[in-house]
Amino acid sequence: MRGIRKSFPGVKALKGVDLSLHAGEVLALLGENGAGKSTLIKILGGAHQPDKGTIEIDGQPASVATPQASQAAGIGIIYQEFNLIPHLSARENIFLGQEPGRISFIPRASEEARARALFERIGVEVPINAECNSLTVAQQQIVEIAKTLSQDARIIVMDEPSAALSPRETKGLFRVIDELKSQGIGIIYISHRLDEIFEIADRVTFLRDGEHIDTCPIEGLTREQMIELMVGRSLDKEFPKRDTTPGQPRLVVENLNSGERVQDMSLEIRAGEVLGLTGLVGAGRTETARLLFGADRPDSGSLQLDGQSLAINNPRDAIRQGICLLTEDRKAQGLVLGQTVRENFGLPNLRHFALGGFIRQSEEALAFAGYVDRIQIKVTGPEQVAGTLSGGNQQKVVLAKWLQRNAEVIIFDEPTRGIDVGAKYEIYQLINQLAEQGKAVLMISSELPEILGMTDRIIVMNEGRITGEITDVPSTTQEDVMRLATSQARSEGSGFRGEAA
Repeated sequence: MRGIRKSFPGVKALKGVDLSLHAGEVLALLGENGAGKSTLIKILGGAHQPDKGTIEIDGQPASVATPQASQAAGIGIIYQEFNLIPHLSARENIFLGQEPGRISFIPRASEEARARALFERIGVEVPINAECNSLTVAQQQIVEIAKTLSQDARIIVMDEPSAALSPRETKGLFRVIDELKSQGIGIIYISHRLDEIFEIADRVTFLRDGEHIDTCPIEGLTREQMIELMVGRSLDKEFPKRDTTPGQPRLVVENLNSGERVQDMSLEIRAGEVLGLTGLVGAGRTETARLLFGADRPDSGSLQLDGQSLAINNPRDAIRQGICLLTEDRKAQGLVLGQTVRENFGLPNLRHFALGGFIRQSEEALAFAGYVDRIQIKVTGPEQVAGTLSGGNQQKVVLAKWLQRNAEVIIFDEPTRGIDVGAKYEIYQLINQLAEQGKAVLMISSELPEILGMTDRIIVMNEGRITGEITDVPSTTQEDVMRLATSQARSEGSGFRGEAA
Protein backbone atom coordinates (compact mmCIF):
# COMPACT_ATOMS: atom_id res chain seq x y z
CA MET A 1 0.00 0.00 0.00
CA ARG A 2 1.55 3.31 -1.08
CA GLY A 3 0.49 6.87 -0.41
CA ILE A 4 -2.95 5.93 0.95
CA ARG A 5 -5.06 8.99 1.70
CA LYS A 6 -8.60 9.07 3.04
CA SER A 7 -10.73 11.93 4.34
CA PHE A 8 -14.15 12.01 5.96
CA PRO A 9 -16.16 15.19 6.62
CA GLY A 10 -13.94 17.32 8.84
CA VAL A 11 -11.34 14.58 9.36
CA LYS A 12 -8.20 13.55 7.46
CA ALA A 13 -8.07 9.91 8.52
CA LEU A 14 -5.03 8.87 6.45
CA LYS A 15 -2.34 11.21 5.16
CA GLY A 16 -0.28 9.29 2.63
CA VAL A 17 0.30 6.03 4.52
CA ASP A 18 2.67 3.33 3.25
CA LEU A 19 2.46 -0.29 4.41
CA SER A 20 4.30 -3.38 3.19
CA LEU A 21 3.77 -7.01 4.17
CA HIS A 22 6.06 -9.92 3.30
CA ALA A 23 4.97 -13.50 2.73
CA GLY A 24 5.27 -15.61 5.86
CA GLU A 25 5.66 -12.75 8.34
CA VAL A 26 3.62 -11.12 11.08
CA LEU A 27 3.48 -7.34 10.73
CA ALA A 28 2.12 -5.63 13.83
CA LEU A 29 0.12 -2.47 13.11
CA LEU A 30 0.20 -0.17 16.13
CA GLY A 31 -1.14 3.25 17.01
CA GLU A 32 -3.48 5.00 19.39
CA ASN A 33 -7.23 4.96 18.80
CA GLY A 34 -7.84 7.40 15.97
CA ALA A 35 -4.40 6.83 14.44
CA GLY A 36 -5.95 5.43 11.25
CA LYS A 37 -5.52 1.68 11.74
CA SER A 38 -9.18 0.79 11.24
CA THR A 39 -9.54 3.04 8.18
CA LEU A 40 -6.45 1.51 6.57
CA ILE A 41 -7.71 -2.02 7.18
CA LYS A 42 -11.18 -1.20 5.88
CA ILE A 43 -9.57 0.10 2.68
CA LEU A 44 -7.60 -3.14 2.36
CA GLY A 45 -10.82 -5.09 2.96
CA GLY A 46 -12.82 -3.13 0.36
CA ALA A 47 -15.15 -1.46 2.87
CA HIS A 48 -13.73 2.03 2.11
CA GLN A 49 -12.20 3.47 -1.04
CA PRO A 50 -9.01 5.54 -0.75
CA ASP A 51 -9.02 9.10 -2.06
CA LYS A 52 -5.48 8.54 -3.33
CA GLY A 53 -2.89 5.79 -3.29
CA THR A 54 -2.22 2.37 -4.77
CA ILE A 55 -2.35 -1.23 -3.60
CA GLU A 56 -0.13 -3.95 -5.07
CA ILE A 57 -0.02 -7.68 -4.36
CA ASP A 58 3.01 -9.64 -5.58
CA GLY A 59 4.10 -6.60 -7.58
CA GLN A 60 0.84 -6.32 -9.51
CA PRO A 61 -1.86 -3.63 -9.07
CA ALA A 62 -4.76 -4.99 -7.03
CA SER A 63 -8.36 -3.85 -7.18
CA VAL A 64 -10.12 -4.03 -3.81
CA ALA A 65 -13.10 -1.81 -4.57
CA THR A 66 -15.51 -4.10 -2.71
CA PRO A 67 -15.24 -6.75 0.02
CA GLN A 68 -15.83 -9.38 -2.66
CA ALA A 69 -12.95 -7.99 -4.74
CA SER A 70 -10.73 -7.97 -1.68
CA GLN A 71 -11.50 -11.64 -1.00
CA ALA A 72 -10.84 -12.49 -4.66
CA ALA A 73 -7.44 -10.80 -4.34
CA GLY A 74 -6.56 -13.17 -1.48
CA ILE A 75 -7.21 -10.84 1.46
CA GLY A 76 -9.07 -12.01 4.57
CA ILE A 77 -10.13 -9.67 7.37
CA ILE A 78 -10.97 -11.04 10.83
CA TYR A 79 -12.55 -8.22 12.79
CA GLN A 80 -12.75 -8.07 16.56
CA GLU A 81 -16.52 -8.57 16.26
CA PHE A 82 -16.77 -11.91 14.48
CA ASN A 83 -18.81 -12.17 11.28
CA LEU A 84 -20.46 -15.49 12.07
CA ILE A 85 -24.12 -16.58 12.03
CA PRO A 86 -24.72 -17.92 15.57
CA HIS A 87 -27.28 -20.60 14.68
CA LEU A 88 -25.36 -22.01 11.75
CA SER A 89 -22.74 -24.69 12.25
CA ALA A 90 -19.01 -24.11 11.97
CA ARG A 91 -19.07 -25.89 8.61
CA GLU A 92 -21.95 -23.78 7.30
CA ASN A 93 -20.29 -20.56 8.41
CA ILE A 94 -17.03 -21.46 6.70
CA PHE A 95 -18.64 -21.97 3.30
CA LEU A 96 -21.44 -19.42 3.56
CA GLY A 97 -21.57 -17.39 0.35
CA GLN A 98 -19.44 -19.87 -1.59
CA GLU A 99 -22.36 -21.84 -3.03
CA PRO A 100 -21.82 -22.47 -6.79
CA GLY A 101 -25.23 -21.16 -7.86
CA ARG A 102 -28.92 -20.82 -7.10
CA ILE A 103 -29.69 -24.41 -8.00
CA SER A 104 -26.39 -26.20 -7.50
CA PHE A 105 -25.30 -27.23 -4.04
CA ILE A 106 -22.28 -28.74 -2.36
CA PRO A 107 -22.90 -32.19 -0.82
CA ARG A 108 -22.68 -32.11 2.96
CA ALA A 109 -20.08 -34.88 3.01
CA SER A 110 -17.88 -32.84 0.69
CA GLU A 111 -18.23 -29.75 2.88
CA GLU A 112 -17.41 -31.75 6.00
CA ALA A 113 -14.29 -33.17 4.38
CA ARG A 114 -13.14 -29.71 3.28
CA ALA A 115 -13.82 -28.25 6.73
CA ARG A 116 -11.82 -31.01 8.43
CA ALA A 117 -8.98 -30.45 5.98
CA LEU A 118 -8.94 -26.74 6.80
CA PHE A 119 -8.77 -27.38 10.54
CA GLU A 120 -6.05 -30.01 10.00
CA ARG A 121 -4.13 -27.44 7.97
CA ILE A 122 -3.87 -25.16 10.99
CA GLY A 123 -3.50 -27.99 13.49
CA VAL A 124 -6.70 -27.41 15.50
CA GLU A 125 -9.80 -29.52 16.09
CA VAL A 126 -13.23 -27.84 16.11
CA PRO A 127 -16.60 -29.68 16.08
CA ILE A 128 -17.58 -28.88 12.50
CA ASN A 129 -21.31 -29.48 12.90
CA ALA A 130 -21.75 -27.65 16.20
CA GLU A 131 -23.64 -24.36 16.10
CA CYS A 132 -21.28 -21.41 16.43
CA ASN A 133 -23.15 -20.07 19.46
CA SER A 134 -22.11 -23.23 21.33
CA LEU A 135 -18.41 -22.75 20.58
CA THR A 136 -15.92 -20.90 22.75
CA VAL A 137 -14.62 -17.53 21.59
CA ALA A 138 -11.30 -19.19 20.73
CA GLN A 139 -13.07 -21.82 18.61
CA GLN A 140 -15.13 -19.15 16.86
CA GLN A 141 -11.90 -17.37 16.00
CA ILE A 142 -10.51 -20.56 14.47
CA VAL A 143 -13.69 -20.83 12.39
CA GLU A 144 -13.05 -17.30 11.12
CA ILE A 145 -9.47 -18.25 10.20
CA ALA A 146 -10.67 -21.40 8.43
CA LYS A 147 -13.23 -19.28 6.57
CA THR A 148 -10.51 -16.98 5.23
CA LEU A 149 -8.36 -19.97 4.23
CA SER A 150 -11.32 -21.51 2.37
CA GLN A 151 -11.29 -18.36 0.23
CA ASP A 152 -7.58 -18.89 -0.60
CA ALA A 153 -6.43 -15.96 1.51
CA ARG A 154 -2.73 -15.15 1.29
CA ILE A 155 -3.02 -12.08 3.50
CA ILE A 156 -4.92 -12.25 6.80
CA VAL A 157 -5.66 -9.24 9.00
CA MET A 158 -6.41 -9.93 12.67
CA ASP A 159 -7.94 -7.06 14.63
CA GLU A 160 -7.48 -7.43 18.41
CA PRO A 161 -7.61 -11.24 18.09
CA SER A 162 -6.76 -11.96 21.74
CA ALA A 163 -9.10 -9.39 23.33
CA ALA A 164 -11.51 -12.02 24.68
CA LEU A 165 -9.09 -14.95 24.99
CA SER A 166 -7.51 -16.45 28.08
CA PRO A 167 -3.69 -16.64 28.25
CA ARG A 168 -3.88 -20.33 27.34
CA GLU A 169 -6.15 -19.65 24.37
CA THR A 170 -3.84 -16.85 23.25
CA LYS A 171 -0.92 -19.29 23.23
CA GLY A 172 -3.05 -21.57 21.05
CA LEU A 173 -3.75 -18.69 18.68
CA PHE A 174 -0.02 -18.00 18.40
CA ARG A 175 0.60 -21.63 17.45
CA VAL A 176 -1.96 -21.27 14.66
CA ILE A 177 -0.30 -18.04 13.49
CA ASP A 178 3.10 -19.79 13.41
CA GLU A 179 1.58 -22.52 11.26
CA LEU A 180 0.08 -19.95 8.88
CA LYS A 181 3.47 -18.23 8.63
CA SER A 182 5.12 -21.52 7.69
CA GLN A 183 2.66 -21.78 4.79
CA GLY A 184 3.74 -18.40 3.43
CA ILE A 185 0.70 -16.44 4.59
CA GLY A 186 1.32 -12.82 5.58
CA ILE A 187 -0.46 -11.61 8.70
CA ILE A 188 -1.24 -8.07 9.82
CA TYR A 189 -1.74 -8.19 13.59
CA ILE A 190 -3.45 -5.32 15.44
CA SER A 191 -3.30 -5.26 19.23
CA HIS A 192 -2.89 -2.90 22.17
CA ARG A 193 -1.16 -5.65 24.18
CA LEU A 194 2.51 -4.89 23.76
CA ASP A 195 3.72 -8.14 25.34
CA GLU A 196 1.99 -10.01 22.52
CA ILE A 197 3.69 -7.88 19.88
CA PHE A 198 7.13 -8.78 21.20
CA GLU A 199 6.17 -12.47 21.19
CA ILE A 200 4.50 -12.81 17.79
CA ALA A 201 5.58 -9.98 15.44
CA ASP A 202 8.49 -9.86 13.00
CA ARG A 203 8.15 -6.16 12.15
CA VAL A 204 6.06 -3.26 13.46
CA THR A 205 4.43 -0.39 11.58
CA PHE A 206 3.48 2.66 13.65
CA LEU A 207 0.67 5.06 12.73
CA ARG A 208 -0.03 8.34 14.47
CA ASP A 209 -2.69 10.92 13.56
CA GLY A 210 -3.20 9.31 10.15
CA GLU A 211 0.50 9.30 9.25
CA HIS A 212 3.06 6.52 8.85
CA ILE A 213 5.67 7.18 11.54
CA ASP A 214 8.03 4.23 11.14
CA THR A 215 8.35 0.55 10.29
CA CYS A 216 11.07 -1.40 12.05
CA PRO A 217 12.00 -4.97 13.00
CA ILE A 218 10.88 -6.12 16.42
CA GLU A 219 14.42 -7.24 17.23
CA GLY A 220 16.18 -4.53 19.21
CA LEU A 221 12.99 -2.52 19.80
CA THR A 222 12.33 -1.69 23.46
CA ARG A 223 8.98 -1.29 25.13
CA GLU A 224 9.73 2.38 25.85
CA GLN A 225 10.62 3.04 22.20
CA MET A 226 7.45 1.32 21.08
CA ILE A 227 5.27 3.44 23.36
CA GLU A 228 6.98 6.66 22.27
CA LEU A 229 6.53 5.82 18.57
CA MET A 230 2.84 5.14 19.20
CA VAL A 231 1.91 8.18 21.25
CA GLY A 232 4.51 10.71 20.10
CA ARG A 233 5.76 11.42 23.59
CA SER A 234 7.65 9.67 26.32
CA LEU A 235 5.61 8.23 29.17
CA ASP A 236 7.86 8.41 32.23
CA LYS A 237 6.60 5.03 33.31
CA GLU A 238 3.97 2.81 31.81
CA PHE A 239 2.26 2.57 35.19
CA PRO A 240 2.23 5.90 37.07
CA LYS A 241 3.04 5.73 40.77
CA ARG A 242 1.10 7.35 43.59
CA ASP A 243 2.12 8.45 47.06
CA THR A 244 -0.63 6.96 49.20
CA THR A 245 -0.71 4.55 52.11
CA PRO A 246 -3.88 2.46 52.37
CA GLY A 247 -5.96 3.36 55.42
CA GLN A 248 -8.74 1.60 57.29
CA PRO A 249 -10.96 -1.00 55.60
CA ARG A 250 -13.87 0.56 53.73
CA LEU A 251 -15.60 -2.33 51.95
CA VAL A 252 -15.55 -5.64 53.83
CA VAL A 253 -16.93 -8.76 52.15
CA GLU A 254 -17.40 -11.94 54.17
CA ASN A 255 -18.25 -15.44 52.94
CA LEU A 256 -19.96 -14.40 49.71
CA ASN A 257 -21.43 -17.37 47.84
CA SER A 258 -23.29 -17.78 44.57
CA GLY A 259 -23.62 -21.40 43.49
CA GLU A 260 -20.35 -22.70 42.06
CA ARG A 261 -19.49 -19.36 40.44
CA VAL A 262 -18.32 -17.67 43.65
CA GLN A 263 -17.55 -19.64 46.81
CA ASP A 264 -16.52 -18.36 50.25
CA MET A 265 -15.36 -15.01 48.90
CA SER A 266 -13.96 -12.81 51.66
CA LEU A 267 -11.97 -9.65 51.02
CA GLU A 268 -11.55 -6.08 52.16
CA ILE A 269 -10.66 -2.91 50.28
CA ARG A 270 -9.08 -0.12 52.29
CA ALA A 271 -9.32 3.62 51.90
CA GLY A 272 -6.83 4.81 49.31
CA GLU A 273 -6.10 1.29 48.12
CA VAL A 274 -6.22 -0.29 44.67
CA LEU A 275 -6.97 -3.97 45.20
CA GLY A 276 -6.33 -6.22 42.22
CA LEU A 277 -8.54 -9.21 41.39
CA THR A 278 -7.31 -11.60 38.73
CA GLY A 279 -7.54 -15.17 37.49
CA LEU A 280 -8.15 -17.10 34.31
CA VAL A 281 -11.33 -16.79 32.26
CA GLY A 282 -14.16 -18.40 34.24
CA ALA A 283 -12.42 -17.92 37.58
CA GLY A 284 -15.32 -15.86 38.96
CA ARG A 285 -13.89 -12.33 38.72
CA THR A 286 -16.76 -10.69 36.84
CA GLU A 287 -19.27 -12.75 38.82
CA THR A 288 -17.82 -11.30 42.02
CA ALA A 289 -18.14 -7.77 40.65
CA ARG A 290 -21.78 -8.37 39.72
CA LEU A 291 -22.54 -9.64 43.22
CA LEU A 292 -20.97 -6.59 44.85
CA PHE A 293 -22.91 -4.31 42.50
CA GLY A 294 -26.24 -6.08 43.08
CA ALA A 295 -26.60 -7.20 39.47
CA ASP A 296 -26.83 -10.78 40.80
CA ARG A 297 -28.14 -11.96 44.17
CA PRO A 298 -25.78 -14.01 46.38
CA ASP A 299 -26.90 -17.18 48.12
CA SER A 300 -25.21 -16.02 51.32
CA GLY A 301 -22.62 -13.62 52.66
CA SER A 302 -22.41 -10.11 54.05
CA LEU A 303 -21.08 -6.69 53.04
CA GLN A 304 -20.06 -3.72 55.16
CA LEU A 305 -19.11 -0.22 54.08
CA ASP A 306 -17.30 1.95 56.62
CA GLY A 307 -18.45 -0.37 59.39
CA GLN A 308 -22.13 -0.31 58.41
CA SER A 309 -23.92 -3.43 57.18
CA LEU A 310 -25.27 -3.20 53.65
CA ALA A 311 -28.40 -4.73 52.18
CA ILE A 312 -27.86 -4.79 48.42
CA ASN A 313 -30.57 -6.50 46.40
CA ASN A 314 -30.08 -4.73 43.08
CA PRO A 315 -27.83 -2.15 41.37
CA ARG A 316 -30.03 0.69 42.63
CA ASP A 317 -29.23 -0.29 46.22
CA ALA A 318 -25.51 -0.47 45.43
CA ILE A 319 -25.46 2.92 43.72
CA ARG A 320 -27.29 4.54 46.64
CA GLN A 321 -24.69 3.08 49.00
CA GLY A 322 -21.85 4.46 46.86
CA ILE A 323 -20.76 1.25 45.12
CA CYS A 324 -20.39 1.59 41.36
CA LEU A 325 -19.23 -0.71 38.57
CA LEU A 326 -17.47 0.03 35.30
CA THR A 327 -18.29 -3.17 33.42
CA GLU A 328 -15.94 -5.13 31.17
CA ASP A 329 -18.34 -4.53 28.26
CA ARG A 330 -18.86 -0.77 28.39
CA LYS A 331 -20.54 -0.74 24.96
CA ALA A 332 -23.30 -3.17 25.93
CA GLN A 333 -23.66 -2.54 29.67
CA GLY A 334 -21.96 0.74 30.51
CA LEU A 335 -23.35 3.11 27.89
CA VAL A 336 -26.32 3.63 25.61
CA LEU A 337 -24.27 4.13 22.46
CA GLY A 338 -27.04 5.83 20.50
CA GLN A 339 -27.56 8.52 23.14
CA THR A 340 -25.46 11.62 23.72
CA VAL A 341 -22.70 11.76 26.30
CA ARG A 342 -24.84 14.20 28.30
CA GLU A 343 -27.76 11.76 28.38
CA ASN A 344 -25.50 8.87 29.40
CA PHE A 345 -23.95 11.01 32.13
CA GLY A 346 -27.38 11.88 33.47
CA LEU A 347 -28.93 8.39 33.49
CA PRO A 348 -27.98 7.45 37.08
CA ASN A 349 -28.39 11.07 38.18
CA LEU A 350 -31.92 11.83 36.96
CA ARG A 351 -33.20 12.91 40.38
CA HIS A 352 -30.37 15.38 40.69
CA PHE A 353 -31.18 17.05 37.37
CA ALA A 354 -34.99 16.70 37.38
CA LEU A 355 -37.36 19.52 38.25
CA GLY A 356 -41.12 19.22 37.98
CA GLY A 357 -40.86 16.00 36.01
CA PHE A 358 -38.47 17.49 33.43
CA ILE A 359 -34.72 17.10 33.01
CA ARG A 360 -32.80 20.36 33.26
CA GLN A 361 -30.56 19.71 30.29
CA SER A 362 -28.54 22.88 30.77
CA GLU A 363 -27.70 21.85 34.35
CA GLU A 364 -26.86 18.35 33.13
CA ALA A 365 -24.55 19.74 30.43
CA LEU A 366 -22.89 22.12 32.89
CA ALA A 367 -22.17 19.33 35.37
CA PHE A 368 -20.80 17.12 32.60
CA ALA A 369 -18.56 19.95 31.39
CA GLY A 370 -16.92 19.97 34.81
CA TYR A 371 -15.86 16.36 34.34
CA VAL A 372 -14.68 17.04 30.79
CA ASP A 373 -12.07 19.34 32.32
CA ARG A 374 -11.47 17.30 35.47
CA ILE A 375 -10.76 13.92 33.85
CA GLN A 376 -9.86 15.15 30.36
CA ILE A 377 -12.72 13.68 28.30
CA LYS A 378 -12.15 14.40 24.60
CA VAL A 379 -15.58 15.30 23.19
CA THR A 380 -16.84 17.86 20.71
CA GLY A 381 -19.58 18.80 23.17
CA PRO A 382 -22.28 17.37 25.44
CA GLU A 383 -24.45 16.38 22.47
CA GLN A 384 -21.86 14.11 20.87
CA VAL A 385 -23.20 10.57 20.49
CA ALA A 386 -21.45 8.18 22.89
CA GLY A 387 -20.91 5.54 20.20
CA THR A 388 -18.62 7.89 18.26
CA LEU A 389 -16.08 8.23 21.08
CA SER A 390 -12.86 6.25 21.36
CA GLY A 391 -12.75 3.43 23.91
CA GLY A 392 -10.77 5.48 26.39
CA ASN A 393 -13.18 8.40 26.28
CA GLN A 394 -16.18 6.08 26.55
CA GLN A 395 -14.63 4.70 29.73
CA LYS A 396 -14.19 8.24 31.07
CA VAL A 397 -17.86 9.06 30.43
CA VAL A 398 -18.87 5.97 32.44
CA LEU A 399 -16.55 7.05 35.25
CA ALA A 400 -17.92 10.61 35.19
CA LYS A 401 -21.51 9.47 35.70
CA TRP A 402 -20.48 7.44 38.76
CA LEU A 403 -18.37 10.23 40.23
CA GLN A 404 -21.42 12.47 39.97
CA ARG A 405 -23.16 9.91 42.22
CA ASN A 406 -20.40 10.36 44.84
CA ALA A 407 -19.15 6.80 44.44
CA GLU A 408 -16.94 5.64 47.32
CA VAL A 409 -16.24 2.10 46.11
CA ILE A 410 -15.40 1.90 42.43
CA ILE A 411 -15.09 -1.45 40.67
CA PHE A 412 -13.18 -1.46 37.38
CA ASP A 413 -13.73 -4.67 35.37
CA GLU A 414 -11.11 -4.87 32.58
CA PRO A 415 -10.76 -1.05 32.58
CA THR A 416 -8.35 -0.84 29.63
CA ARG A 417 -9.70 -3.56 27.33
CA GLY A 418 -9.47 -2.35 23.73
CA ILE A 419 -7.84 0.94 24.76
CA ASP A 420 -4.56 2.21 23.30
CA VAL A 421 -1.39 2.80 25.30
CA GLY A 422 -1.80 6.57 25.66
CA ALA A 423 -5.41 6.28 26.82
CA LYS A 424 -4.43 3.46 29.21
CA TYR A 425 -1.98 5.79 30.91
CA GLU A 426 -4.74 8.36 31.39
CA ILE A 427 -7.06 5.72 32.90
CA TYR A 428 -4.26 4.63 35.25
CA GLN A 429 -3.77 8.24 36.36
CA LEU A 430 -7.51 8.52 37.08
CA ILE A 431 -7.43 5.33 39.15
CA ASN A 432 -4.53 6.74 41.16
CA GLN A 433 -6.39 10.01 41.70
CA LEU A 434 -9.40 8.12 43.05
CA ALA A 435 -7.16 6.25 45.50
CA GLU A 436 -5.51 9.50 46.57
CA GLN A 437 -8.99 10.84 47.39
CA GLY A 438 -9.53 7.94 49.79
CA LYS A 439 -11.81 5.92 47.52
CA ALA A 440 -11.72 2.13 47.66
CA VAL A 441 -10.84 0.77 44.21
CA LEU A 442 -11.24 -2.81 43.01
CA MET A 443 -9.38 -3.42 39.75
CA ILE A 444 -10.27 -6.61 37.88
CA SER A 445 -7.96 -7.44 35.00
CA SER A 446 -6.63 -10.37 33.00
CA GLU A 447 -3.57 -8.34 31.95
CA LEU A 448 -0.94 -9.36 34.47
CA PRO A 449 1.49 -6.47 33.78
CA GLU A 450 -1.40 -4.10 34.54
CA ILE A 451 -2.33 -5.89 37.75
CA LEU A 452 1.28 -5.98 38.94
CA GLY A 453 1.94 -2.38 37.94
CA MET A 454 -1.15 -0.71 39.39
CA THR A 455 -2.27 -2.47 42.56
CA ASP A 456 -1.33 -2.51 46.26
CA ARG A 457 -2.52 -6.08 46.88
CA ILE A 458 -3.75 -8.83 44.58
CA ILE A 459 -6.46 -11.45 45.11
CA VAL A 460 -6.14 -14.44 42.76
CA MET A 461 -9.11 -16.68 41.94
CA ASN A 462 -9.63 -20.05 40.30
CA GLU A 463 -12.94 -21.85 39.77
CA GLY A 464 -14.87 -19.45 41.99
CA ARG A 465 -12.51 -19.53 44.96
CA ILE A 466 -9.66 -17.38 46.23
CA THR A 467 -6.43 -19.34 45.76
CA GLY A 468 -4.01 -16.67 46.92
CA GLU A 469 -3.47 -13.16 48.22
CA ILE A 470 -0.34 -11.29 47.15
CA THR A 471 0.82 -8.66 49.61
CA ASP A 472 4.35 -8.01 48.32
CA VAL A 473 3.40 -6.95 44.80
CA PRO A 474 6.76 -5.38 43.77
CA SER A 475 8.54 -8.72 44.36
CA THR A 476 5.93 -10.79 42.52
CA THR A 477 6.31 -12.11 38.97
CA GLN A 478 3.69 -12.99 36.38
CA GLU A 479 4.68 -16.64 36.87
CA ASP A 480 3.83 -16.35 40.59
CA VAL A 481 0.36 -15.07 39.72
CA MET A 482 -0.21 -17.80 37.12
CA ARG A 483 0.72 -20.51 39.62
CA LEU A 484 -1.94 -19.19 41.97
CA ALA A 485 -4.44 -18.82 39.11
CA THR A 486 -4.11 -22.51 38.27
CA SER A 487 -3.94 -23.89 41.83
CA GLN A 488 -6.84 -25.56 43.59
CA ALA A 489 -6.27 -24.62 47.23
CA ARG A 490 -5.23 -21.73 49.42
CA SER A 491 -2.44 -21.94 51.96
CA GLU A 492 -0.01 -19.62 53.74
CA GLY A 493 3.30 -18.51 52.29
CA SER A 494 6.03 -15.86 52.45
CA GLY A 495 5.47 -12.59 50.60
CA PHE A 496 2.16 -13.83 49.27
CA ARG A 497 -0.36 -16.31 50.52
CA GLY A 498 -1.39 -19.21 48.35
CA GLU A 499 -0.44 -22.64 47.08
CA ALA A 500 2.20 -21.18 44.75
CA ALA A 501 4.21 -20.10 47.78
